[in-house]
Amino acid sequence: MKRTNKETLAKGIRFFAGSVPLIFLGPSIIYSAFNNQDKPLYWPVLILGILVSTAAGFLIFKGIQTLIKALFDE
Repeated sequence: MKRTNKETLAKGIRFFAGSVPLIFLGPSIIYSAFNNQDKPLYWPVLILGILVSTAAGFLIFKGIQTLIKALFDE
């Protein structure tokens, strides 16, 4: 009978836990950038928001990949 690798499962949950704040922070930063288009820091704030949103997507992907590995690999 297969058993779940608990260390890998915990690692996947940590990836998800790291992505949760970024999921909310990224769109908030992008929204703030679009509300201040006339300011000189528009582009750096927009780029930061895009990078944070991309990091959230990456962490979600890694979390799902790690959870699948923990549940179904031997």
